[in-house]
Amino acid sequence: MTIEVNGIAHIQMTVNDIDKSMPFWESLCHFLEMETLVRNETTLYCIGGRTGILIRQAPEDKRLSLYDQDQVGLHHFCFRAKRREDVDALYAFVINLDNCKVVHGPEDGPHFAPGYYSILFEDPDGIRVEINHVPGKGHFEGKGRLAPGGPGPSSVYGKEGI
Repeated sequence: MTIEVNGIAHIQMTVNDIDKSMPFWESLCHFLEMETLVRNETTLYCIGGRTGILIRQAPEDKRLSLYDQDQVGLHHFCFRAKRREDVDALYAFVINLDNCKVVHGPEDGPHFAPGYYSILFEDPDGIRVEINHVPGKGHFEGKGRLAPGGPGPSSVYGKEGI
């Protein structure tokens, strides 16, 4: 027996400095039409768009550890945009967001999926966040790898794509 998931319910992250991270994440989530469900001195939880983003302050004895995407754990996460223009709109928003580092602005990435278009940025702790748009059903239709008649699963994955 198998099941089909209905997206990701929430992503929880631990941050070093809640005073820097809370304005960043709350602004970002509100721009993404998410609403604040919980907000206190150490925690922010926003929900909407069939997902939730929760951040909480690290305990004092565990702060100041820098995020490293190459260590075991989360590498980055990616929001899926409904339209290509949404990627551009978020880019225009994040370039003015305090404590945000843009890794790359809007760019095509057809080596990842047909029509792939994305931006990549980091929160105050260096946690990477992406937003992309892939038209239609991506790899499941047209020239996609998993489309009928497509080449099937790839043995390659990396910066150069799939």
